[in-house]
Amino acid sequence: MSDENITEADETASDDAAAEATESEESSSAPSDSGMNLNVEVKDIAACRKHIRVRVERDDIDKCYANAVAEYAEKAEVPGFRKGNVPRKLIGRRFRKELSDEVKQKVLIESLEQLAEEYELDPINEPDLDVENLDIPDEGDFEYEFEVEVRPEFELPAYDSLTIERPSYEITDADVDEALDRFLLQYAERADREDGAVEAGDFVDADVSVSHGGSEINDFSNVSIQVREDLRFQDVDIKGFGELIAGAAVGDTRDCTATVSTEAAAIQMRGEEVSLTFKVNGIQAVDVPDSNSKTFLSRMGVESVEEMRSIIDGSLRRQLEFDQRQSAREQFLTLIGESADWELPDELVSKQVENALYREMLEMQQAGFTTDEIRAREAEIRQNALTETRQAMKEHFILDKIATEECIVVTHAELEEEIHHMAQQRGESPRRVRARLVKSGVIENLEAQIRERKAVDLALERASFKDVPIERDEPSDVFALNLAICVPEMPTATVPAE
Repeated sequence: MSDENITEADETASDDAAAEATESEESSSAPSDSGMNLNVEVKDIAACRKHIRVRVERDDIDKCYANAVAEYAEKAEVPGFRKGNVPRKLIGRRFRKELSDEVKQKVLIESLEQLAEEYELDPINEPDLDVENLDIPDEGDFEYEFEVEVRPEFELPAYDSLTIERPSYEITDADVDEALDRFLLQYAERADREDGAVEAGDFVDADVSVSHGGSEINDFSNVSIQVREDLRFQDVDIKGFGELIAGAAVGDTRDCTATVSTEAAAIQMRGEEVSLTFKVNGIQAVDVPDSNSKTFLSRMGVESVEEMRSIIDGSLRRQLEFDQRQSAREQFLTLIGESADWELPDELVSKQVENALYREMLEMQQAGFTTDEIRAREAEIRQNALTETRQAMKEHFILDKIATEECIVVTHAELEEEIHHMAQQRGESPRRVRARLVKSGVIENLEAQIRERKAVDLALERASFKDVPIERDEPSDVFALNLAICVPEMPTATVPAE
């Protein structure tokens, strides 16, 4: 008998075997309408954190395995057999590793989805599950366990009949003039000051050394600092910096002391006094562009100073709306947050510091604050990161719950409008701003911020308002550096005793 005849005979026999296997296995692998039979144990181990143990019964595992074998049998190519006619037992032996991985993935995905639906866990992050080290046994049930951070559980108080005080102030031509000057400063050019001393508004290139208890703990070379009234690091404020550095010439040094923020990343330095020395290496005067220059106006995408002033006026009015919204939001959240006696774990708060920072920076960009003002606020937030983030997260959970109950969504047009405002304020194209937001992964933060704002707006639409005239805050004269002067201590490795 030829090899060709042997192959053909084998294929005929395999066809019969495959048919029999298909009939017997398909009848036992039909999925249950009620889902998997799960035995679940959920324990609260900390605020917003649960430990979950899941047991999947053997029958469900066998069904997943049979389905996986059936799928492989349809697509597998095995020498000597036509596609779709490979015996199931051969599939099981030949693709043992692949089937094991696929069954594990299906069992985990289906059981986790069913778990989330039936137990309404509402997780914040992905579960802390070590999938690589999980193996489904050949016999018996499959058990796995994990921990997951979940949203806090709380009842919303009545939020549709509140009385809110709304701060109000008049925007004058002088305010527009001052805001225009600050706007122009962002586009100022620098020129070296060959002779003379440091003046307010100049930039200095300085070496900065930091010491504590007589020992140097950090140093920075050639830091570019604009001379403002105050200088702000991420963990230290230097009040009166402008007065300290004024009159210094190249080569001069200036010394001062400052207190480290009580929420600095360097825990060991919180509240400690440090000494700083600034050595001036260079001085640069600033040349502010002429707002009447056609070249500059063209660069800004406007045709006249009047048009630019109109944009600045609109920006100031958005800032007023920002102040009013922030004040109303604070009052609103204070009133409804009196029942928020639930706590958030430090670990969860620490993870969200950067996210909360992004959200506020985005909101300030939309309101038209300058880059320097945003940078100063960023440094301030970092100095009080844990406290402010904890409060911001509570606000987020409250507003998110309101938005969910009120079915609030963010439309594409609303998102594009916000991006357009940000682009106009920064003198960039909306496409470029959008691309940067997408690339940095904060486009979702922007959408969440709009959704929360809509939740506040909806609640405030139902509130009663009382206008309260106030004096407009003077813009802060602060220059902020994206630097922390204190370095967190690294854990010391323990050397095992011999």
